[in-house]
Amino acid sequence: MTVGLRIALIDSCGCWPGASEAIAFADDGAQVERLEPAPDPSGHGSRVAQLLTGCDAAVELLLAQVFLDAQPASAAAVAAAVDWAVAAHAGLIHMSLGLAADREVLSAAVARAVGRGCLIVAAMPARGALVYPAGYAGVIRGTGDARCAPGELSHLGDWLYGGCPRFDAATLGKATSAVVGGASIGAAWVTRSILNGPQAPTASGTVEALTAMTLYQGPEARGRPS
Repeated sequence: MTVGLRIALIDSCGCWPGASEAIAFADDGAQVERLEPAPDPSGHGSRVAQLLTGCDAAVELLLAQVFLDAQPASAAAVAAAVDWAVAAHAGLIHMSLGLAADREVLSAAVARAVGRGCLIVAAMPARGALVYPAGYAGVIRGTGDARCAPGELSHLGDWLYGGCPRFDAATLGKATSAVVGGASIGAAWVTRSILNGPQAPTASGTVEALTAMTLYQGPEARGRPS
């Protein structure tokens, strides 16, 4: 992708070295408030940020913190983060998250982002019910695939790609045990492949480029990774 691509990470990470901008969104049930970002309460978003900023291309990271504690993020907070990312001229929005219910506020925000030409990658469970925003048109869906080593991809279906469901000490650049994250980490590897891959001006072109990179076709055998 273009050097200096602005990437918005919507997750639990509110602070990251070198991040260009950071903001937090909290939904009190009546409205979504903009707050000062806070340290990552779970470490999940920080692990995703580590993967995205460790790619070969130079990126400019924007942080939208929607998980401020152990509570799930609301569709309204995620939608507000998507709109903020578009207004901040992010070329790609990454969401290693999935909400169980389809909400109009989120659907509309994603449609606006897609209409502005913003790439969106969202996590999708390898098996089970559809989640959102991965279920919306124009969103590239990423999940974990145990067949994939770091940097490898599988093509699992329409706009659905699998990536390595973990990252290890070598990926983190420090001594630590392997971290397993399933669909959320797999989706981050999909985005990292986009960043490392050839430039594509459209989402459909990006999908074609991802498909050309895939090592595996079709779902992995249940309980028996290849």
